[in-house]
Amino acid sequence: MTDTRRSSGSDAAATAPADALTTRKVPLRDRLPVVSQLRRSVGLQRTMLVIGLVISAVFILTAIFAPFIAPYGFAQQSADGVKFGTQQAPNALNLLGTTVSGFDVLSRVIWGAQTALLVIVCAILFSIFLGIFLGLVGGYFGGWLDRLLVVVCDAIYAFPSLLLAIVMSIAITRGQSTLWGGILATAISITVVFVPQYFRVIRAEVVRVKAEPFVESARVIGVPTGRILVRHVLRNSTRSLPVVITLNASEALLTLAGLGFLGFGIEATAAAEWGYDLNRSVADVTSGIWWTAIPPGVAIVLVVLGITLVGESLNDLSDPRLRTRRRAGGAPAPAAATAAVPVAGVAASADDVIAPVTETGRPTDPRASDGSTS
Repeated sequence: MTDTRRSSGSDAAATAPADALTTRKVPLRDRLPVVSQLRRSVGLQRTMLVIGLVISAVFILTAIFAPFIAPYGFAQQSADGVKFGTQQAPNALNLLGTTVSGFDVLSRVIWGAQTALLVIVCAILFSIFLGIFLGLVGGYFGGWLDRLLVVVCDAIYAFPSLLLAIVMSIAITRGQSTLWGGILATAISITVVFVPQYFRVIRAEVVRVKAEPFVESARVIGVPTGRILVRHVLRNSTRSLPVVITLNASEALLTLAGLGFLGFGIEATAAAEWGYDLNRSVADVTSGIWWTAIPPGVAIVLVVLGITLVGESLNDLSDPRLRTRRRAGGAPAPAAATAAVPVAGVAASADDVIAPVTETGRPTDPRASDGSTS
């Protein structure tokens, strides 16, 4: 009877960890890309991530609710029959003054956030779909197609990004741009610059994943190629995309501002654009008119700073080598202290598992040499 109870107790204790591992579910908040990193971050790393998230959230909310926040339209030059005037200093009617064209500066800054968000979203979506498709096909099939794609992407990558965006913008818009025409033209121009980056990231992951045993097993049992690409290869090749997306979002905004500053962006009467407003305010700065240049310039700097902080923080938290920086100031936890922590539903030590049970149901102390009950 003692042997029976001993074996049943040992089996229950041995199966408890397996049950705990198989039935455990990861909460949804720990699986979300940004929320999980925020919960793991500490110290300066968390501060940077929180600041970046706050700035990015304000930018997104401003862009979404621009029609309700902006006091006037982006091309409005009068209110209640009263002209704003040109280069007017901040006043009760125009809180941040007016531009050389008679537009309200505050309204142009708020509406410019909407234009920037639309261009960033369109450019990233176009780049992701095209870059993922080319990287998936080239990395999985290889051969002459892969070599051709690598050569073409390297050639595109060798060009200065802003110069390439200017050439594409001229070829698409031909000097005239409406709201969506200018947004799509600018997004496509930025897409041409970003596709090689996504192609390189996805191709490198696909080349690694396609050599894994589960992919070889899928080929052997006759799984269709399309299903292998989508279900097995693609799902395991996109872990670096969130970091690349956040870093490219700030670069897309800078490219948009550069195009507008050089006169190749969206026209002022079609949409508000921060780069164009900076271009029109260059002459004002030399005349001491500061209110036409500082608001759009500060908006560009803050948005780029916020998105960059998020991207750099996610990059540090996704790399185990960089994530260990937060432990550099403290001593590592001793192994004995770590091993002594009991797990819920599991015996705290080996003595609780191997302790024999007497006929009375009282466990004995196995460390006693005479075998007497405790």
